[in-house]
Amino acid sequence: MQDMNIATMVIIVANVLMSIKGFSDFSFFEKFKFNIAGIHKGEKIRMFSSGFLHADYQHLFFNMLTLYFFADIVIVSVGVFKFILIYILSLLVGNFLSFIFHKNEYHYSAIGASGAVTGILYSAILFYPDMGLYLFFIPIAIPAWIFGILYLLFSIYGMKKSIGNIGHDAHFGGAIAGYVLTILFAPGLLQTHLWIVILLAVPIVLLFILMKLKKI
Repeated sequence: MQDMNIATMVIIVANVLMSIKGFSDFSFFEKFKFNIAGIHKGEKIRMFSSGFLHADYQHLFFNMLTLYFFADIVIVSVGVFKFILIYILSLLVGNFLSFIFHKNEYHYSAIGASGAVTGILYSAILFYPDMGLYLFFIPIAIPAWIFGILYLLFSIYGMKKSIGNIGHDAHFGGAIAGYVLTILFAPGLLQTHLWIVILLAVPIVLLFILMKLKKI
């Protein structure tokens, strides 16, 4: 196993402690989850705190395992401080996009680090677009850049069709933040991986077009 950077460890521990507290303390969970009605009442902390709560141990494990595998790629590429910025801003942008899509659904609630983790994943893909990743239940590794495009296209479909109890919009918002921040922090990617950068932007541009046309 790879040595875990202290920043990754702190983030994982924070997620574990907050989630375990939420599992056993209903009032704590309700106070800090993402909830449209609460945010409208001025409880903006929910936009951040909800990213450290999870539905169950499986949800927590999957998100933290994904973070563990891709965090070091980003840390080695841009440094610890920028890695933390990508993580936090991906969390916030993911929740902000959820707020935009659900702002009139006062009952809507969500939890999980998926937006932040997706931002880190998308950042890692920009740096190593040819690494092999697995898509859902397909047992064959595919290039990471193809994975990234298919994942976001599926997220758009999930947002449009409201598939499953999944925050597709938070995932997408996290990916947007991870994409934009990575290019800002490592503009050399526009020279070394220009076509990958362009291709990975396609689902993002598509989402904004669909939003503009009110198709989603």
